[in-house]
Amino acid sequence: MSTGRYREVRVDGRALRVAVRRNPRARRISLSIRGGEVRLTLPPGASEATGLAFLKSRGDWVAGRLRDAPDPVPFEPGETVPFRGRPRQIRLDRSLRDPLRLEDDRILLASPAGCSRLVEAWLRHEARRAFEEAVARHAASLGVEPRGIAIRDQKTRWGSASAAGRLNFSWRAVMAPPFVLDYLAAHEVAHLREMNHSPRFWSLCRRLCPETDTAERWLKTEGPGLHRYGREPTRPER
Repeated sequence: MSTGRYREVRVDGRALRVAVRRNPRARRISLSIRGGEVRLTLPPGASEATGLAFLKSRGDWVAGRLRDAPDPVPFEPGETVPFRGRPRQIRLDRSLRDPLRLEDDRILLASPAGCSRLVEAWLRHEARRAFEEAVARHAASLGVEPRGIAIRDQKTRWGSASAAGRLNFSWRAVMAPPFVLDYLAAHEVAHLREMNHSPRFWSLCRRLCPETDTAERWLKTEGPGLHRYGREPTRPER
């Protein structure tokens, strides 16, 4: 899927920031909402204007889903975000010498300036460190060697593995309980042996991570909520 872009669209009197994407494998125009973000997917041959008209025609559905979706949680002082499965409150501590420090159940910041970028950068760093450790451990168990690890903000997948042996993971997984991140690492490492989802693959995955089934259930029920963090609340136009 291409990178796409964002558009400001007014739907039923509400100004929405819509992520417009093109997917060469899509067969029809589709809408989805994840973490409070509206996404419009266009197949080959469909114009952006046609897609936006489709979005507006589904205004009632979009409004209903947004009402039911949890509010976005920006990375700013006073907000609480999960890290390694535990809630942590972002707080200011101007006596800090370091820009950011994790202390008990608090994420302490020395200054409010640029706090959103700072917290996300810290989470990305911690995600890379955790995934590198987990991938190395599981790869050693299988006797395989990944060609590289990338940490991204993948919207639809928590991880992926290329035929060349490169592994990609969403940094948001570091907000989940540790067994979930460990499962994601095991899942992609297992693909270095089995590039499919056959019974052999799942047997291998469960051997590496006995909590595979529990982690899968957690991601289905709790995973979508992780996409609300680090998002700015939608503000209607005046």
